[in-house]
Amino acid sequence: MANANTINYVEHGTDILGALQAVEARIAERGIETALHHLVQLRASQINKCGYCVKMHTRDARKDGETNKRLDHLIVWRHVSDFTPREKAAFAWTEALTGLNDATDFGALRSELKTHFSDNEITSLTSIVAMINLWNRIQISNH
Repeated sequence: MANANTINYVEHGTDILGALQAVEARIAERGIETALHHLVQLRASQINKCGYCVKMHTRDARKDGETNKRLDHLIVWRHVSDFTPREKAAFAWTEALTGLNDATDFGALRSELKTHFSDNEITSLTSIVAMINLWNRIQISNH
């Protein structure tokens, strides 16, 4: 049940949300594997503390075949062997773009990304991160 102090973005921003969904569809066509797409969205949502998005991306990842073990371990991805070097590079990029810490060495992160992704894929990955951060902020604004 909606609180009287929340904003119904669906009702008042259908055109905006539709445009954002079209961007999401375009990004999905660019070739980042579905499993990684889900995990990146989930990791950013965890960082942003967006409960709605964490539930949604966990559910969607499971539906597409992701294991509970990897979903459970995503939050500690640096300390487990459940993820490939490609996935870990994507998670580091996701965390850097989501947290925006002044001390982040983006050059080093880009160098690592380039060992696992093409520039086209990095563009897609960056767009995935940017979009999930946008969606998280829309959802969080009603917390």
